[in-house]
Amino acid sequence: MDSPVPPRPAEPRPRRRDRHGRGMRGPVAPPQVPLSASRSETFRDLVADSVDRLERRWPQLAEVEFLVMDVPTAQDESVPLGSSVPAGKERPARIVVYRRPVEIRTKSRDDRAMLVHEIVVEQVAELLGLAPESVDPRYGQE
Repeated sequence: MDSPVPPRPAEPRPRRRDRHGRGMRGPVAPPQVPLSASRSETFRDLVADSVDRLERRWPQLAEVEFLVMDVPTAQDESVPLGSSVPAGKERPARIVVYRRPVEIRTKSRDDRAMLVHEIVVEQVAELLGLAPESVDPRYGQE
């Protein structure tokens, strides 16, 4: 005896991700593991580490605003890795580090951390009117 084939419903049923009754999938990694941090968050942490390292030596950097942007707005022949803007009447001095150009130029996290620190040191030196070696004595040696 053949079993009858049930007729197809007129409207398709919505697909559910809960295929086997086990509930929705959780995150791949817990929040405290570095894998869970996005690339932009990791990059922001590198800039913050570099700034903390310099603020111990230069307390006046507490008044400087450090920003991370994905890409520079104006593109000339060369793509800048960072920029500094002196303080204005109603705004603090700013140092901007551009994430995507730095990521493209580096292969590993250690290289990226070293390049980010060099960029921050160069921009701080430009803002303070000093040589990068006087801002951080280990500049260019790592």
